[in-house]
Amino acid sequence: MNQPVISSGDPRDPAATELLRQSHELMDRLFPSEANHYLSVDALCGPGIDFFVARVEGQTIGCAALAHRGDYGEVKSMFVAESARGTGAGQALLAHIEQVARDADLPCLRLETGDTLHAAHRLYERAGFEYTGPFGNYRPDPISLFMEKKL
Repeated sequence: MNQPVISSGDPRDPAATELLRQSHELMDRLFPSEANHYLSVDALCGPGIDFFVARVEGQTIGCAALAHRGDYGEVKSMFVAESARGTGAGQALLAHIEQVARDADLPCLRLETGDTLHAAHRLYERAGFEYTGPFGNYRPDPISLFMEKKL
């Protein structure tokens, strides 16, 4: 498989919407509703959100968003299609978000992820994220893990 190409995307694009549907379905299956903090398609189209897609040979295989939160950026909606996992798409999306955050002079990136999403934890750890406590409007929750990377 060729290297993924990362570009700005539209959450309303059918391929992106399908990835988001799969992500939300997975989160709903794994975690109770009160522990799910994903953004709707409409929210991902709102102000202060940059949405990106990963494509290989024109096929959308992953997505992620950067939410500008004033004094930090938050990684949201990171998802790679099951058939494309292990291709480097997640790593490429995360590196792209980091560069966009640096270009916006954000001092750090933060994220919330589920406690059982071990592959995601490894991805974030390899990218230099460290575990931290809740931030923003998040509350302590044994199902949520919080991570941060200084830029």
